[in-house]
Amino acid sequence: MRDTYVFLGLILLFAAVNIGLVANGTLAADWTGFGIIVAAGMTLALYSFLYKDNPLFKFAEHVFVGVAAAYVFGQTWYPTIYGELIAEWTDPGEGETPNWWLLAPTVLGLLMLTRFSLRFGWLSRYAFAFFVGLAAGWTIPRYISSFILAQIEPTLQPLTWSLEGLNLLVVLVGVIGVLVYFFFSVEHTGTAGHISKVGIWFLMISFGASFGYTIMARVSLLIGRVTFLLDDWLHLM
Repeated sequence: MRDTYVFLGLILLFAAVNIGLVANGTLAADWTGFGIIVAAGMTLALYSFLYKDNPLFKFAEHVFVGVAAAYVFGQTWYPTIYGELIAEWTDPGEGETPNWWLLAPTVLGLLMLTRFSLRFGWLSRYAFAFFVGLAAGWTIPRYISSFILAQIEPTLQPLTWSLEGLNLLVVLVGVIGVLVYFFFSVEHTGTAGHISKVGIWFLMISFGASFGYTIMARVSLLIGRVTFLLDDWLHLM
């Protein structure tokens, strides 16, 4: 019951603040001002989860998921389904002929929808098999080039008495240490154990840098939201 009173009080406070902002002219009484109020309300509702799970957070979460799904559908429908398929066949343009090769991906896409049928669901396997194979064929060479060949290249370059040579030495030591750490056919004792410990240090540094980068990105988003609330909504900055 206490939480109900708390959230009702917050809603009334939010409404009173917005009425005051509109009354004194801080926020314009138009669709732009209404959009700012809605954005501020959604932001505060999502951050209310820091207190505890509540109906305001669930409402904002469902609205966000619904809007995101509608946006993705719109971006898929107009440029791809309508623009590339329907418009291509119904209005190909003067002097142009429809691209009938587009029937192949259209049929594959329709076969995916048979997944919802108990009787014809097996047809979707052909479409999924094709797309998984195509994605693997596109992705695997790129991953090999980016994560394997690009990693091997610095270890094969000659070492020099320079800063670049020091960087190459660090890369070489890190690659060897990490590979030895994941080589479980040999017991990690003696020399192999010492090298694997070096690999552990490199792994921890890598994970720490990745985690720090992720936190920095999230803090940047937080700063953006706080700036929006203080500047665009309350005009305190």
